[in-house]
Amino acid sequence: MKKPAAALFWLLFAALIPGFTQSLDGLIGSGHAEELAREGMIFSLQTKNPQPALLPRDAAAAQLVSRIITDLEPTMLAESLSLYKKPGGPASWTEAERNALYNEVLSLSSLAGLTYFSSSRNETRIFYESSTVIDGPESQNSLPDPSYSTPPRELTLYARQKDLTFGDNIYQYTYYAGQNSLMLTQENLTRMSYGLITAVGKNKLCSLLAVFDTDTDLVIYAISMAKVVSLPLLNQRVGRSFSTRLEALLTWFSGRADRVFRRTVQGAGVP
Repeated sequence: MKKPAAALFWLLFAALIPGFTQSLDGLIGSGHAEELAREGMIFSLQTKNPQPALLPRDAAAAQLVSRIITDLEPTMLAESLSLYKKPGGPASWTEAERNALYNEVLSLSSLAGLTYFSSSRNETRIFYESSTVIDGPESQNSLPDPSYSTPPRELTLYARQKDLTFGDNIYQYTYYAGQNSLMLTQENLTRMSYGLITAVGKNKLCSLLAVFDTDTDLVIYAISMAKVVSLPLLNQRVGRSFSTRLEALLTWFSGRADRVFRRTVQGAGVP
């Protein structure tokens, strides 16, 4: 995938300006806000001329997703939208909370052992058997999860992750930090196989996890886009896998967010 256009970085730079937190309705629309209040989570899966259906109204995220779609020309697109209710109640995140949350999502090793429900097998399975930050796609030397006192506007990491569905693969993660948003993309740098079949070629999968702070909740948007080998049965299996795995990523993020916001609540002496 090509690097995002320079305009994206100006949009991200503008997002660093403090003092503005968007409303929930303004970010996702009243219709989606009402549906989330009823259902808790919204999913969308498209396999014919796929286009985002749940993308929040955020200029930087929209431009990034548009760029990925243009470069990737996906044949499959899975999305999810959900809310994270802050344990301390409605309030904009503090700079300390945002920075702590950024470091939590840098913790790629914490993905190891994450489980999800496989609809095709009708059982709970492990998502990543192992997940390790590495120094590069060629040398692949293991590194500890990084940590930053102040998040850089953009950061690239490499990871080796063993997936029980698609095997042992190398990924590139790119992180973007704004005042009221955190975003990360994941791109496969190796072929992803389903059994003996190459399901997704090198650089043919890109996922985005975006977190937006609103005046009441955190909005969590996830999207996986892939150019899948054109086999009807394989497309169905991969599509189901992507949908359930998005739900697993949301579970992972919620657990990391709990570590941040519950510390804040406990520090404030709230029972």
